[in-house]
Amino acid sequence: MKISRTLLASILAASMALGGCAMDEKDDDTYQVVMVTDTGGINDQSFNQTSWKGLQDFHNKNGAIVRYLESKQASDFTTNLDRATDTYPDIVWGIGFSLADSLLQVAAMNPDINFAIVDQAFDETPQNVTGVVFKAEESSFLVGYIAGLSTKTDKVGYVGAMKTFVNDQFEYGFLAGVAYAAAELGKEIEVQEQFTESYSDVAKAKGIANKMFANGCDIVFHSAGGAGFGVIESAKENNQFAIGVDTDQSYLAPDNVLTSGLKNVDVAVESISDMDRQGEEIGGKTFSYGLKENGVGIPENNPNMDPEVYKKAMAIQDQIINGELVIPSTEETYNEFITNVIQK
Repeated sequence: MKISRTLLASILAASMALGGCAMDEKDDDTYQVVMVTDTGGINDQSFNQTSWKGLQDFHNKNGAIVRYLESKQASDFTTNLDRATDTYPDIVWGIGFSLADSLLQVAAMNPDINFAIVDQAFDETPQNVTGVVFKAEESSFLVGYIAGLSTKTDKVGYVGAMKTFVNDQFEYGFLAGVAYAAAELGKEIEVQEQFTESYSDVAKAKGIANKMFANGCDIVFHSAGGAGFGVIESAKENNQFAIGVDTDQSYLAPDNVLTSGLKNVDVAVESISDMDRQGEEIGGKTFSYGLKENGVGIPENNPNMDPEVYKKAMAIQDQIINGELVIPSTEETYNEFITNVIQK
């Protein structure tokens, strides 16, 4: 039997909240959010960390209590989501599509608590569940276009984590961007691809990037989560360029990160949480964040990029926002894009 929300909050305030985040004393009127991370951890320099930033921003603006539970392995998902309901929060976030099955299970057992999940849409969304997806293909197209305009060897690389519907967005968006730049320049640009089959194997990602650079690539884009640090390390050691993902990763190698494909999960997490706080009906729905919603993009400052390339990329961005250019996110739509746009 669960003890009252007010009492449990007071107890936890005197110690440490689950996941290591201090929890303030509260009453029943204080809005409360708990997030459960994917296995990358809270400091993954990727979507777990940016999600937490969104909740911290939400706390700073609204005084809401925010905390997290960190999943070390997939078997933690159901347990952590269940633990997240112990204080009867207003909303529980699952960070990443890997938590989808566990989140649906726990949401079914807690119909009076709202749940939201990053990078997941459902065929049938329960009334107490909200899906949040990102048009990662749009930012990936931009960085692919930039890579295509910037390469000196006409060879670029892509390092993904594994084949999933989310990673397809990164992969095919990037491929389409490179193809678009190649068509604009009137030349062929080779894209070398490989997957790490892991979001955490830095050594494997580094080895893949080393091979790509040795094979003539001078720019490699990664969408491999924490494993992608290895790509950036490789770019630094080989004096070539990497393209970061999810956050602006230029700080990891200031001279060797060309740009980053941003996935502004913080914007979505803060926005959806605030909608719920204000009483808007978010359950049973899926929200999509692209360039138009500031859900994806590239950094404003890109010191290693030719200003003319940045200018052209911003012109492409405007076309995407205006609907003049629709970016592929799957193999099927990529093939259609090549046929109908590139080869037209």
